[in-house]
Amino acid sequence: MPSLSIRIDFDNEGRLGPGKVALLEHIAKEGSISAAGRSMNMSYKRAWELVSEINRSFEEPLVTAQTGGRSGGGAVLTQRGQELIRHYRAIERKALSATASHLKALQAISRSPRRA
Repeated sequence: MPSLSIRIDFDNEGRLGPGKVALLEHIAKEGSISAAGRSMNMSYKRAWELVSEINRSFEEPLVTAQTGGRSGGGAVLTQRGQELIRHYRAIERKALSATASHLKALQAISRSPRRA
């Protein structure tokens, strides 16, 4: 079955897609930007760049980070970050539901390997 990816382009030139949303979900789970990046096979630098880009695209930060020290560093999603994930996943579910029959039709005419 084909997959559907949703990318949202904002007026401020910011973008949000499945990779950034997955990074936010991993940050929420791991409690750390670097650990989230590692769990996605992404470099520390790239994870931080994406978080910075995400935060710049919204009026309020979606991720807040605390630098390391005696108690260690970490990162958490703000309420807005959690809200963004909920909205994005809802959009994704509705889009998949609305396009399911079309995706099946595209699969039927694609060059993908056929099962015997």
